[in-house]
Amino acid sequence: MIFPTRHCIVGLVCTGFALAMGAATAQAISPAETLLFQTNHLKNVRAPLTLTYAFRKAGSLEPGFDDTVEVVLAEGEAAGKPSVTMHFLSGTRQRQTPGVEGAEGNPALLGFLEHDIAEMKRLTGGSSNYFRKRIRLALAEAAQVRPAHFTYGGKRVDGREVSIEPYRNDPLAKRFEQYVPKRYTFVISAQVPGGVYRVGSALAGPAGNAPLMNQTLTLVSTTKDKR
Repeated sequence: MIFPTRHCIVGLVCTGFALAMGAATAQAISPAETLLFQTNHLKNVRAPLTLTYAFRKAGSLEPGFDDTVEVVLAEGEAAGKPSVTMHFLSGTRQRQTPGVEGAEGNPALLGFLEHDIAEMKRLTGGSSNYFRKRIRLALAEAAQVRPAHFTYGGKRVDGREVSIEPYRNDPLAKRFEQYVPKRYTFVISAQVPGGVYRVGSALAGPAGNAPLMNQTLTLVSTTKDKR
């Protein structure tokens, strides 16, 4: 799993995406980066437990589908820090991700971003590293963070929503102009198990038409696994 933050996401392997931003940078960590990548999302859950997310892809650009993502927490070697594995989608769509010992960050967030970046590469022929860089810069320099309120488990929940449009001011946007309005949203709350409620990306269609693409990952349930 390789997503470029300037600092390693809490408890996840610091390679690829985690190192691409450069640990030596003097730039302060933004509130959005702190919320997404420097927060212990798993502090409110205890292993053994499975977090189940519903994945939905819709829109007029190409056929959609519904699938699931499972984040499985087992008791880890360090007290209070689980061993985490993730099953991201199923069948031919499944993305292989490494397990993490002593995890604190919720891997569903990075799993969604890596899947989305792979889709951008497939659809545009562009570089995965370039799309990672645009998302990283947007989170560091242009993210909007606002209060969020939603319902989970029949109860009102308070959280924070982070939103970015990484291609809005992209100097190379003419290479994939159709994707300039693409918007990413992240809904984070310590009041839901695993800290990550929803991650999504949306690409609007021409005025008056249906969206070209809408992908969402939403927490739907937790299952206390047998020891």
